[in-house]
Amino acid sequence: MSLCILAAGKTVTLSVAAFTLSWTHSVERTRWAEDWKVTPSGLQVVEARIKGSGAGMEPPEGAVLRDGWWIYAPDVGPQRRLVLAASGETGDGWMLCTVQGCRELGKVAGASIVLEPCGSDGTSQPDSARSGR
Repeated sequence: MSLCILAAGKTVTLSVAAFTLSWTHSVERTRWAEDWKVTPSGLQVVEARIKGSGAGMEPPEGAVLRDGWWIYAPDVGPQRRLVLAASGETGDGWMLCTVQGCRELGKVAGASIVLEPCGSDGTSQPDSARSGR
């Protein structure tokens, strides 16, 4: 499987089966991280972690506190795509890490960034496939 990253009118393809997405909450300044798998049916979140808690971001029932992180398995089905908004208010962007290394996305406020499984030819799906039309 491959992950397509669509940003600034360009597509970057990463040949990976999994990735970690992390960021700093813009209000609470608390670190968040999620582990994702790239599957034929979409992007599947496997585990999520929150470094502490705060207004509107309490850990869900069943979360376990380990080394200062609330860890849990979100009960969410595969997502066709993830749309990341860059507020520019956190001092950093989204950090996307794979076995190939890490890259920062959306450090400066601007257009959204889309993550989605790549098509069989390794390119992003056409808009009609993304929206389900």
